[in-house]
Amino acid sequence: MTSYEPPRGGSGGPAVRVLGPTVDDQTRCFHYAGPLDVIAIRFHCCGEFYPCFRCHADAADHALSVWPRAEFDTHALLCGVCWSTLSISEYRATDACPYCGTGFNPGCSLHYPLYFAE
Repeated sequence: MTSYEPPRGGSGGPAVRVLGPTVDDQTRCFHYAGPLDVIAIRFHCCGEFYPCFRCHADAADHALSVWPRAEFDTHALLCGVCWSTLSISEYRATDACPYCGTGFNPGCSLHYPLYFAE
């Protein structure tokens, strides 16, 4: 397993470690490496950031679990461009980072049931 840790955190915060294979400096991975694939998610089951569910499956020794609706205020998404974190509610309500304006891959919404309770 590889990981990427930026030299600084977004918005002046602490650095965040993103786990997974071939993570670049904007959180892209081997599985999803398009120009808009710049989000990493903190998995509810382990509290670790991975670029995608496949990276988690490849590296973690446990099954993933979804974020319950009661915890949608948790900052569990990371913009790989500015390294700011977003709450689950913020992320689900936008198609771009509210801090730097970078667009997010709209196709990621197809995977919401893997990450978030409906």
